[in-house]
Amino acid sequence: MEQKITIDEIMDINPEAMLADGFDVAILGMCVQFGSEPVVAYDFNKCVEILMERDGMEREEAIDFVNFNVVGAYVGLSTPVFIMR
Repeated sequence: MEQKITIDEIMDINPEAMLADGFDVAILGMCVQFGSEPVVAYDFNKCVEILMERDGMEREEAIDFVNFNVVGAYVGLSTPVFIMR
C-alpha cells in the first residue's frame, strides 16, 4: 500500500514549501534537485480530475486551468512541481 506524505511532514522537511490550494489529495511527495530545497510534487492528471469532479469542468477546460492558474503560478524557488504520469 502506498504511503502518503502529510502536510505536517512536508513542513518539517521544508517549512518554505508552497502548496497548491485545493489539491492536497494530488500530492505525490517531494522532489529534490541539487542545490535546492525539496519542493512539493503533485500529480498533474489528478489535479485535472479534481477540477472535473469538484468544479464540473470539462477535461480541456480543467487542463487549461491547471496549466495557466496552477502550474503557471510561479512563487519562487519553493514553487511546487507537477508530474505528468
